[in-house]
Amino acid sequence: IFSFGACNDTLPVVTNATLQLPEQVYDYNSSRNAVHNLSLPTAEQLESIGTGLVIDPCLNLCDNQLNFESMDNAISNEVATLGRVLFYDGNLSKNNVTACASCHRQHKAFADDSALSIGFGGETTRRNSMGLNNTFVANKFFWDGRRSSLFDLVQDPVLDHVEMGIESFEVLSAKLNDIDYYPELFEKAYGTPNISGERIIEALATFVSSINTTQSTFDREIADDFEGFTELEKVGMALFFSTKTQCASCHSGVNFDAEDDAGSEYGHTDGTANIGLDLNYEDQGRGNGMFKIPSLRNIALTGPYMHDGRFKTLREVLNHYNTDIKPHSNLDDKLLVGTGQALTMNLSSLELDALEAFLHTLTDESFTTNPMYSDPFER
Repeated sequence: IFSFGACNDTLPVVTNATLQLPEQVYDYNSSRNAVHNLSLPTAEQLESIGTGLVIDPCLNLCDNQLNFESMDNAISNEVATLGRVLFYDGNLSKNNVTACASCHRQHKAFADDSALSIGFGGETTRRNSMGLNNTFVANKFFWDGRRSSLFDLVQDPVLDHVEMGIESFEVLSAKLNDIDYYPELFEKAYGTPNISGERIIEALATFVSSINTTQSTFDREIADDFEGFTELEKVGMALFFSTKTQCASCHSGVNFDAEDDAGSEYGHTDGTANIGLDLNYEDQGRGNGMFKIPSLRNIALTGPYMHDGRFKTLREVLNHYNTDIKPHSNLDDKLLVGTGQALTMNLSSLELDALEAFLHTLTDESFTTNPMYSDPFER
């Protein structure tokens, strides 16, 4: 058991927290490898539901989209353990209060429950904090898709002047060196107690890459041809993968997201799209109101939704796509009908119920309670 020590006499000291780690490190490698086993329903399984819906051809094109080369497959469980401690430690912020986990909460599938998060100084972040779902196989990060590696994903918030406010990783390394539990953790992870910015970033990225969700109701039911699904969930799944809604042409592949597949029939620019939220955008996102298409895994837990958290519920999101898409000049092609006219799906209330029911099957309850991803500090 380790106790928090003073980091800097000019900063407040974190108290009443002790570090509790298991004697045997968790197997983070197995967590990552489980992502390889994810799969989608076959066209035959979807057609057997008997709705008569035409299945979106993207189901077949995007099945193997996952990018398993984004990081080396094998990781060190000791490095991931160090990353877990860093992820939950408020000492990574300027005033020792805000941790990565302050905006990425496990019970919310590592999203936040506020439209905008609160940074170390009380200011709000510019955008909604996205959930962390199978980042190991993602290609682009942040709402504007500006980053392409997990190393960038973890270091940007630490240095952000609103989020965590650290001046540099050199300053952070010196700070952590004065906390009694870190030299030992770094030695276990790297063989020496030396603390560096490079090691901090790698450990955080390794832990975040191991936060994987693979045990949703949807995942468990595939092998049994969805026998355990309700009729409403089955209809919702057929709708999701149909040409009527085209949900799967944007939220594609087994991670239900879109990455940098520009140039394909279903391509997006850096995994982003303009979905007609507004006619005029103060926040342009990637440009022209284009924002990242997020993973839908655990989507029922990650509200509020969109880059600015404008929608509180899934039903509000579905209502937007059903009747309220704005005919922006840069609207994604799949949301256009004719010349400049926005798509109106005109789904019935029952069909909306079905889609919402299916989205709930993407929730992985074990993911939100798994101790290997949990806060290692007793507070």
